[in-house]
Amino acid sequence: MTEQIEVTIKTIGLADDSASSSRDPDRKVPGDRDTLLLDAYSQAVVSVVDAVGPSVVSVSVGKNGSKRAADRIGAGSGVVIAPDGYILTNDHVIQKADTLEVVLTDGSRFSAALIGTDPATDIAVIRANTNFMPCSTLGDSDSLRVGQLAIAMGNPYGFQSTVSTGVVSALGRALRSTRGQLIEDIIQHTAPLNPGNSGGPLVDSGGKVIGINTAIIAYAQGIGFAVPANTAMWVASQILSHGRVRRGFLGIAARRRPLGRRMVRYHGLQSNHTVEVLSIEPGSPAAVAGLKKHDLIVTIGGTPIQSVDDLHRFLAEWPIGKPVEIEIVNGQSRKALDIKPIEAAV
Repeated sequence: MTEQIEVTIKTIGLADDSASSSRDPDRKVPGDRDTLLLDAYSQAVVSVVDAVGPSVVSVSVGKNGSKRAADRIGAGSGVVIAPDGYILTNDHVIQKADTLEVVLTDGSRFSAALIGTDPATDIAVIRANTNFMPCSTLGDSDSLRVGQLAIAMGNPYGFQSTVSTGVVSALGRALRSTRGQLIEDIIQHTAPLNPGNSGGPLVDSGGKVIGINTAIIAYAQGIGFAVPANTAMWVASQILSHGRVRRGFLGIAARRRPLGRRMVRYHGLQSNHTVEVLSIEPGSPAAVAGLKKHDLIVTIGGTPIQSVDDLHRFLAEWPIGKPVEIEIVNGQSRKALDIKPIEAAV
Protein backbone atom coordinates (compact mmCIF):
# COMPACT_ATOMS: atom_id res chain seq x y z
CA MET A 1 0.00 0.00 0.00
CA THR A 2 2.85 2.42 0.88
CA GLU A 3 4.56 1.77 -2.45
CA GLN A 4 1.31 2.54 -4.31
CA ILE A 5 0.93 5.92 -2.50
CA GLU A 6 4.53 6.90 -3.36
CA VAL A 7 3.97 6.02 -7.01
CA THR A 8 0.77 8.11 -7.08
CA ILE A 9 2.49 11.14 -5.50
CA LYS A 10 5.36 11.00 -7.98
CA THR A 11 2.94 10.64 -10.86
CA ILE A 12 1.17 13.95 -10.11
CA GLY A 13 4.49 15.74 -9.51
CA LEU A 14 4.13 16.57 -5.82
CA ALA A 15 7.25 14.79 -4.73
CA ASP A 16 10.82 14.33 -5.95
CA ASP A 17 10.67 17.46 -8.18
CA SER A 18 14.43 17.70 -8.34
CA ALA A 19 14.70 14.21 -9.74
CA SER A 20 11.97 14.90 -12.32
CA SER A 21 13.59 18.17 -13.36
CA SER A 22 16.95 16.53 -13.84
CA ARG A 23 15.38 13.98 -16.16
CA ASP A 24 13.46 16.68 -18.11
CA PRO A 25 15.56 19.89 -18.31
CA ASP A 26 12.79 21.79 -20.16
CA ARG A 27 10.22 21.16 -17.43
CA LYS A 28 9.32 24.29 -15.40
CA VAL A 29 8.75 23.86 -11.66
CA PRO A 30 6.15 26.09 -9.91
CA GLY A 31 8.88 28.43 -8.60
CA ASP A 32 9.83 29.36 -12.17
CA ARG A 33 6.68 31.44 -12.79
CA ASP A 34 8.57 34.72 -12.23
CA THR A 35 11.29 33.50 -14.57
CA LEU A 36 8.70 32.80 -17.25
CA LEU A 37 7.25 36.30 -16.90
CA LEU A 38 10.68 37.89 -17.05
CA ASP A 39 11.52 35.86 -20.13
CA ALA A 40 8.38 37.08 -21.89
CA TYR A 41 9.21 40.71 -21.01
CA SER A 42 12.82 40.28 -22.13
CA GLN A 43 11.78 38.63 -25.36
CA ALA A 44 9.45 41.54 -26.17
CA VAL A 45 12.26 44.07 -25.64
CA VAL A 46 14.81 41.99 -27.55
CA SER A 47 12.41 41.64 -30.50
CA VAL A 48 11.89 45.40 -30.63
CA VAL A 49 15.62 46.11 -30.42
CA ASP A 50 16.33 43.62 -33.20
CA ALA A 51 13.67 45.22 -35.41
CA VAL A 52 14.29 48.91 -34.72
CA GLY A 53 17.97 49.01 -33.71
CA PRO A 54 19.45 49.04 -37.24
CA SER A 55 17.48 52.23 -38.07
CA VAL A 56 18.76 54.17 -35.03
CA VAL A 57 21.69 56.39 -35.91
CA SER A 58 24.23 58.58 -34.18
CA VAL A 59 24.13 62.19 -35.37
CA SER A 60 27.42 64.09 -35.09
CA VAL A 61 27.49 67.87 -35.47
CA GLY A 62 30.64 69.63 -36.66
CA LYS A 63 31.81 73.18 -37.27
CA ASN A 64 33.69 75.08 -39.95
CA GLY A 65 33.64 72.14 -42.35
CA SER A 66 36.09 70.19 -40.19
CA LYS A 67 35.85 66.41 -40.10
CA ARG A 68 38.15 65.97 -37.11
CA ALA A 69 36.51 64.36 -34.07
CA ALA A 70 38.10 67.03 -31.88
CA ASP A 71 36.09 69.68 -33.71
CA ARG A 72 32.71 68.07 -33.09
CA ILE A 73 30.43 70.43 -31.19
CA GLY A 74 27.63 68.03 -30.39
CA ALA A 75 26.07 64.66 -30.86
CA GLY A 76 22.71 63.02 -30.52
CA SER A 77 20.60 60.28 -32.04
CA GLY A 78 18.09 59.94 -34.84
CA VAL A 79 15.82 57.37 -36.47
CA VAL A 80 15.61 56.60 -40.19
CA ILE A 81 12.04 56.90 -41.49
CA ALA A 82 12.66 56.23 -45.21
CA PRO A 83 15.18 53.99 -46.97
CA ASP A 84 16.47 56.89 -49.07
CA GLY A 85 18.11 58.40 -46.00
CA TYR A 86 15.52 60.66 -44.38
CA ILE A 87 16.05 60.84 -40.63
CA LEU A 88 14.11 62.40 -37.74
CA THR A 89 16.07 63.98 -34.92
CA ASN A 90 15.79 66.99 -32.59
CA ASP A 91 16.14 70.60 -33.61
CA HIS A 92 18.39 71.23 -30.61
CA VAL A 93 20.73 68.42 -31.72
CA ILE A 94 21.57 70.07 -35.04
CA GLN A 95 21.64 73.71 -33.89
CA LYS A 96 24.69 75.65 -35.15
CA ALA A 97 25.72 72.74 -37.37
CA ASP A 98 28.09 73.38 -40.25
CA THR A 99 28.54 69.69 -40.96
CA LEU A 100 26.46 66.62 -40.15
CA GLU A 101 27.45 62.99 -40.09
CA VAL A 102 25.37 59.92 -39.24
CA VAL A 103 26.68 56.56 -38.08
CA LEU A 104 24.66 53.34 -38.24
CA THR A 105 24.89 50.59 -35.65
CA ASP A 106 27.03 48.53 -38.07
CA GLY A 107 29.60 51.32 -38.15
CA SER A 108 28.70 52.71 -41.58
CA ARG A 109 29.24 56.47 -41.83
CA PHE A 110 27.52 58.94 -44.12
CA SER A 111 27.60 62.69 -44.50
CA ALA A 112 24.19 64.29 -44.08
CA ALA A 113 22.39 67.51 -44.98
CA LEU A 114 19.75 69.47 -43.08
CA ILE A 115 16.41 69.36 -44.91
CA GLY A 116 14.39 71.44 -42.45
CA THR A 117 13.72 72.14 -38.80
CA ASP A 118 10.82 73.15 -36.58
CA PRO A 119 11.89 74.70 -33.26
CA ALA A 120 8.24 74.83 -32.13
CA THR A 121 8.24 71.03 -31.80
CA ASP A 122 12.01 70.44 -31.48
CA ILE A 123 11.89 68.27 -34.60
CA ALA A 124 14.37 68.34 -37.49
CA VAL A 125 14.66 66.31 -40.69
CA ILE A 126 18.07 65.48 -42.12
CA ARG A 127 19.06 63.27 -45.04
CA ALA A 128 22.03 60.93 -45.19
CA ASN A 129 23.99 60.69 -48.41
CA THR A 130 22.76 57.20 -49.33
CA ASN A 131 19.69 55.54 -50.79
CA PHE A 132 19.86 52.26 -48.90
CA MET A 133 19.16 52.53 -45.18
CA PRO A 134 17.14 50.37 -42.77
CA CYS A 135 14.08 52.30 -41.64
CA SER A 136 11.40 52.16 -38.95
CA THR A 137 7.65 52.70 -39.03
CA LEU A 138 5.89 55.50 -37.17
CA GLY A 139 2.93 54.41 -35.04
CA ASP A 140 -0.26 56.18 -33.99
CA SER A 141 0.62 58.18 -30.87
CA ASP A 142 -3.02 59.25 -30.39
CA SER A 143 -3.81 55.70 -29.31
CA LEU A 144 -1.25 55.67 -26.47
CA ARG A 145 -2.38 54.79 -22.96
CA VAL A 146 -0.73 55.59 -19.65
CA GLY A 147 1.02 52.51 -18.30
CA GLN A 148 1.95 50.86 -21.59
CA LEU A 149 5.51 49.71 -22.26
CA ALA A 150 7.89 52.33 -23.67
CA ILE A 151 11.36 51.52 -24.99
CA ALA A 152 13.81 54.39 -25.50
CA MET A 153 16.58 53.80 -28.02
CA GLY A 154 19.58 55.83 -29.04
CA ASN A 155 22.99 55.67 -30.64
CA PRO A 156 24.79 58.31 -28.56
CA TYR A 157 28.39 59.06 -29.44
CA GLY A 158 28.50 55.89 -31.53
CA PHE A 159 27.57 53.51 -28.70
CA GLN A 160 25.42 51.01 -30.55
CA SER A 161 21.74 50.62 -29.67
CA THR A 162 21.60 52.12 -26.20
CA VAL A 163 18.31 50.81 -24.81
CA SER A 164 16.25 51.59 -21.71
CA THR A 165 12.72 50.60 -20.80
CA GLY A 166 9.86 52.12 -18.84
CA VAL A 167 6.21 53.00 -19.25
CA VAL A 168 4.19 55.90 -20.60
CA SER A 169 3.56 57.86 -17.40
CA ALA A 170 1.57 60.86 -18.69
CA LEU A 171 0.19 62.35 -21.91
CA GLY A 172 -0.46 65.92 -22.99
CA ARG A 173 2.45 67.51 -21.10
CA ALA A 174 4.02 70.84 -22.11
CA LEU A 175 7.78 71.45 -22.05
CA ARG A 176 10.05 74.42 -22.72
CA SER A 177 12.55 73.80 -25.50
CA THR A 178 16.20 74.84 -25.32
CA ARG A 179 15.15 77.94 -27.33
CA GLY A 180 12.52 78.82 -24.74
CA GLN A 181 9.51 77.84 -26.84
CA LEU A 182 6.71 75.80 -25.34
CA ILE A 183 6.44 72.33 -26.91
CA GLU A 184 2.93 71.04 -26.41
CA ASP A 185 1.27 67.62 -26.18
CA ILE A 186 4.45 65.90 -25.01
CA ILE A 187 4.65 62.23 -23.93
CA GLN A 188 6.15 61.72 -20.46
CA HIS A 189 7.74 58.33 -19.81
CA THR A 190 9.98 56.56 -17.30
CA ALA A 191 12.59 55.06 -19.64
CA PRO A 192 15.92 56.55 -18.45
CA LEU A 193 17.58 58.92 -20.93
CA ASN A 194 20.88 60.70 -21.29
CA PRO A 195 21.66 63.74 -23.48
CA GLY A 196 23.02 61.54 -26.28
CA ASN A 197 19.62 59.88 -26.60
CA SER A 198 18.02 63.12 -27.78
CA GLY A 199 16.49 62.55 -31.20
CA GLY A 200 16.27 58.80 -30.78
CA PRO A 201 12.98 56.91 -30.99
CA LEU A 202 10.56 55.94 -28.25
CA VAL A 203 9.12 52.58 -29.32
CA ASP A 204 6.12 50.48 -28.27
CA SER A 205 6.08 46.72 -27.74
CA GLY A 206 5.07 46.20 -31.37
CA GLY A 207 8.19 47.90 -32.71
CA LYS A 208 6.40 51.07 -33.85
CA VAL A 209 8.00 54.46 -33.18
CA ILE A 210 5.56 56.33 -30.92
CA GLY A 211 7.72 59.37 -30.20
CA ILE A 212 11.03 61.17 -30.64
CA ASN A 213 12.89 61.57 -27.34
CA THR A 214 13.53 65.23 -26.81
CA ALA A 215 14.84 66.09 -23.35
CA ILE A 216 15.56 65.17 -19.79
CA ILE A 217 15.18 67.34 -16.71
CA ALA A 218 18.43 67.81 -14.86
CA TYR A 219 18.50 66.41 -11.31
CA ALA A 220 15.18 64.59 -11.86
CA GLN A 221 14.87 60.82 -11.60
CA GLY A 222 12.87 58.68 -14.00
CA ILE A 223 11.41 61.50 -16.10
CA GLY A 224 11.81 61.49 -19.87
CA PHE A 225 9.93 63.28 -22.63
CA ALA A 226 9.16 62.57 -26.28
CA VAL A 227 7.43 64.43 -29.10
CA PRO A 228 4.47 62.27 -30.25
CA ALA A 229 5.00 60.35 -33.48
CA ASN A 230 1.90 61.91 -35.07
CA THR A 231 3.34 65.38 -34.45
CA ALA A 232 6.74 64.36 -35.83
CA MET A 233 5.09 62.80 -38.90
CA TRP A 234 3.09 65.96 -39.60
CA VAL A 235 6.17 68.17 -39.17
CA ALA A 236 8.21 65.95 -41.49
CA SER A 237 5.51 66.06 -44.18
CA GLN A 238 5.39 69.86 -43.98
CA ILE A 239 9.18 70.14 -44.22
CA LEU A 240 9.38 67.75 -47.17
CA SER A 241 6.52 69.53 -48.97
CA HIS A 242 7.34 73.18 -48.23
CA GLY A 243 10.87 73.25 -46.81
CA ARG A 244 9.54 74.46 -43.47
CA VAL A 245 6.47 74.29 -41.27
CA ARG A 246 4.12 77.10 -42.21
CA ARG A 247 1.39 77.30 -39.62
CA GLY A 248 -1.20 79.76 -38.45
CA PHE A 249 -0.66 81.26 -35.03
CA LEU A 250 -3.39 81.85 -32.46
CA GLY A 251 -1.23 82.79 -29.47
CA ILE A 252 -2.26 80.02 -27.09
CA ALA A 253 -0.60 77.21 -25.21
CA ALA A 254 -2.89 74.20 -25.08
CA ARG A 255 -3.14 70.53 -24.24
CA ARG A 256 -5.35 67.57 -25.10
CA ARG A 257 -8.01 66.97 -22.45
CA PRO A 258 -10.47 64.10 -21.93
CA LEU A 259 -14.12 65.01 -21.37
CA GLY A 260 -16.61 63.39 -19.03
CA ARG A 261 -19.66 61.67 -20.48
CA ARG A 262 -21.97 64.21 -18.89
CA MET A 263 -20.29 67.13 -20.66
CA VAL A 264 -20.21 65.27 -23.98
CA ARG A 265 -23.95 64.54 -23.76
CA TYR A 266 -24.88 67.99 -22.46
CA HIS A 267 -23.20 69.80 -25.36
CA GLY A 268 -23.83 67.09 -27.97
CA LEU A 269 -20.12 66.80 -28.75
CA GLN A 270 -18.75 64.36 -31.32
CA SER A 271 -15.74 63.26 -29.28
CA ASN A 272 -14.74 62.65 -25.67
CA HIS A 273 -11.47 64.56 -26.15
CA THR A 274 -10.78 68.18 -26.98
CA VAL A 275 -8.18 70.92 -26.51
CA GLU A 276 -7.92 73.03 -23.36
CA VAL A 277 -6.44 76.54 -23.45
CA LEU A 278 -3.68 76.80 -20.83
CA SER A 279 -2.45 80.34 -21.47
CA ILE A 280 -2.92 83.22 -23.91
CA GLU A 281 -0.30 85.66 -25.19
CA PRO A 282 -1.25 89.32 -24.76
CA GLY A 283 -2.20 90.99 -28.04
CA SER A 284 -2.39 87.67 -29.91
CA PRO A 285 -5.28 86.67 -32.20
CA ALA A 286 -6.68 84.55 -29.35
CA ALA A 287 -6.63 87.51 -26.95
CA VAL A 288 -8.27 89.77 -29.54
CA ALA A 289 -10.98 87.16 -30.20
CA GLY A 290 -11.79 86.87 -26.49
CA LEU A 291 -10.52 83.38 -25.65
CA LYS A 292 -10.01 82.69 -21.94
CA LYS A 293 -7.81 80.34 -19.96
CA HIS A 294 -9.45 76.89 -19.54
CA ASP A 295 -11.73 77.39 -22.54
CA LEU A 296 -12.20 74.15 -24.48
CA ILE A 297 -11.89 74.39 -28.26
CA VAL A 298 -14.29 71.80 -29.67
CA THR A 299 -14.35 72.85 -33.35
CA ILE A 300 -12.52 75.21 -35.67
CA GLY A 301 -13.94 75.99 -39.08
CA GLY A 302 -16.55 73.30 -38.44
CA THR A 303 -13.83 70.65 -37.93
CA PRO A 304 -13.95 68.75 -34.62
CA ILE A 305 -10.78 69.21 -32.57
CA GLN A 306 -9.63 66.26 -30.46
CA SER A 307 -5.95 67.08 -30.00
CA VAL A 308 -3.35 69.80 -30.36
CA ASP A 309 -2.19 68.01 -33.51
CA ASP A 310 -5.67 68.47 -34.99
CA LEU A 311 -5.43 72.20 -34.30
CA HIS A 312 -1.96 72.41 -35.87
CA ARG A 313 -3.06 70.51 -38.96
CA PHE A 314 -6.05 72.78 -39.49
CA LEU A 315 -4.00 75.94 -39.07
CA ALA A 316 -1.37 74.63 -41.48
CA GLU A 317 -4.01 74.42 -44.23
CA TRP A 318 -6.11 77.48 -43.38
CA PRO A 319 -5.18 80.71 -45.23
CA ILE A 320 -3.14 83.05 -43.04
CA GLY A 321 -5.13 86.17 -42.12
CA LYS A 322 -8.53 84.72 -43.06
CA PRO A 323 -11.03 84.74 -40.14
CA VAL A 324 -12.28 81.37 -38.96
CA GLU A 325 -15.00 80.44 -36.49
CA ILE A 326 -14.11 78.44 -33.40
CA GLU A 327 -16.57 76.88 -30.97
CA ILE A 328 -15.74 77.18 -27.28
CA VAL A 329 -17.10 75.24 -24.32
CA ASN A 330 -16.58 76.37 -20.74
CA GLY A 331 -18.73 74.60 -18.16
CA GLN A 332 -22.34 74.84 -19.33
CA SER A 333 -21.56 77.67 -21.72
CA ARG A 334 -20.99 77.11 -25.44
CA LYS A 335 -20.31 79.92 -27.88
CA ALA A 336 -18.74 80.73 -31.24
CA LEU A 337 -15.93 83.23 -31.76
CA ASP A 338 -14.24 84.59 -34.90
CA ILE A 339 -10.46 84.50 -34.85
CA LYS A 340 -7.94 85.64 -37.48
CA PRO A 341 -4.75 83.50 -37.48
CA ILE A 342 -1.44 85.17 -38.26
CA GLU A 343 1.66 83.40 -39.51
CA ALA A 344 3.78 81.92 -36.74
CA ALA A 345 7.27 83.34 -36.48
CA VAL A 346 10.01 80.88 -37.35
